[in-house]
Amino acid sequence: MDLRSRCLRAGSSLLLGLMAVLSSCVSVGREFPVSPVSEIRIGETTQSEIRSMFGEPWRTGLDDGQRTWTYGRYRYGLFSEPSTTDLVIRFDSGGVVVSYSFSTTEHKE
Repeated sequence: MDLRSRCLRAGSSLLLGLMAVLSSCVSVGREFPVSPVSEIRIGETTQSEIRSMFGEPWRTGLDDGQRTWTYGRYRYGLFSEPSTTDLVIRFDSGGVVVSYSFSTTEHKE
């Protein structure tokens, strides 16, 4: 194979690879059911109940000393609108929901 053919083949491979990267999307987090969000009751719902509703949290941490669980799915693409959904739940020292926030870019009214 001559130099010109090798360069054309390498250029074609590079172009195909670049097109694949540019057209792909990036996903972070994991899917979780959103319908049970309306069932969360501040001062009543426990960590055990949250786990049975949504599964294991994607992230855990502390917010002002309170245990937090985050459920999230974040999708970004170069040629598409981002799609994000997240649920952050804060628990007291007894493992009962103190507060939560739910946000999404999915506007299904």
